[in-house]
Amino acid sequence: MTRLHPAVLAVLSALALAALTFSGISCTKAGPGASKGSASATKSGAGASGTGRNASQNDGTAWASFRGNPQETGVSDTSLPDRLDLLWTYEAKAAVESTAAIVDDAVYVGTSGSFLLALDLRKGSVRWSYATKGNVVAAPCVSEGRVFVGDTSGLFHAVDARTGAKLWTFETADKIVSSANVAADSVLFGSYDGSLYCLEAASGREKWTVKTNMPVHASPCVFGANTSMAGCDGVLRIIDLPTGRESGKIEVGSNVAATPAFLDGKLFVATLTEGLQCVDGTGPKLLWKHAPPDMGSLYASCAVGPWGVIFATRDGVVSCLDARDAKEKWRFDAKAQIDSSPVVAGRRVFFGTSDGKLFALGLDDGAKVWSFAAGSAVTASCAAARGRVVIGSQDGAIYCFGAKE
Repeated sequence: MTRLHPAVLAVLSALALAALTFSGISCTKAGPGASKGSASATKSGAGASGTGRNASQNDGTAWASFRGNPQETGVSDTSLPDRLDLLWTYEAKAAVESTAAIVDDAVYVGTSGSFLLALDLRKGSVRWSYATKGNVVAAPCVSEGRVFVGDTSGLFHAVDARTGAKLWTFETADKIVSSANVAADSVLFGSYDGSLYCLEAASGREKWTVKTNMPVHASPCVFGANTSMAGCDGVLRIIDLPTGRESGKIEVGSNVAATPAFLDGKLFVATLTEGLQCVDGTGPKLLWKHAPPDMGSLYASCAVGPWGVIFATRDGVVSCLDARDAKEKWRFDAKAQIDSSPVVAGRRVFFGTSDGKLFALGLDDGAKVWSFAAGSAVTASCAAARGRVVIGSQDGAIYCFGAKE
């Protein structure tokens, strides 16, 4: 194998870090001892009240987490009307990068104004607002009457879904943009301090922590008794949920901002510079890699289902591949940067673009079937449930689409 001169390696590393910083991902190595700012959770308030809906439920009546379910597939079973009308708009007065959650006629979403909001799904009115210490970029995760979300100050929050009261908080040593996921009585999330945390959902007590040398931007994927994480160190890890022990890992050759998705024993991970990769979830070993020379970088997470794997590049192309062999089925050129992760609802694929457009494509052929001109760039992803689609934009507008009554 040809060895690169150390000076060449240094230049390549600097270029990679510059690209990540431009994209909003800072992959500086975590400092010595950088794991969390507090060894124990700060707790207040009584137990959670209200909804018993769990983030693992995705029967079309809820979109309770970033990609709709613990396996992070990005698929909703909701029945949407053929014609989508704008039902309401809420002005948050700060950028909305957070993907919303929809549970029990409520919309939960974070803002860059350091608030977590609960809105009425039918009217768009505010039910409650909860002040966070930093901006909320991560998507809320709703489970068993609790709303879980981290902020850019590094503080992780558990909030009562019905009242908006604080239940407990947990402090990490750097910002949190990783959206939480749940597994049984645990809640998991990553932090830029280089760690994946597993906490007791009811109390915030730390169960275990997996440390890496680089920030963890993506959200953890849960399947069976395992969770999978990928971070800025370019490693996809499989971790035993009960113990926190690493059971396998594979280098993907690139920093990862996107959340891995699991389906039929396989993990699908979109990387910034090494394309879309399919990995055996039991090995792990690489099954295939799709990275043509003209392919743009991948920031958005992919959607997976029996129809294949759908992903979006930062140069504006959305593609659908056969999950078995990576053969391309169709592609669509949106002609603008895409950081919004594609979501499949029914036979349509939804996503937003940097030039302020929302698109719906036909699942079978990738043809445009609907579009909407938002007022600003859309980097959040859609939430689809209860016959409605909700998404926010960089100018602070939160839109809800469905059928007019």
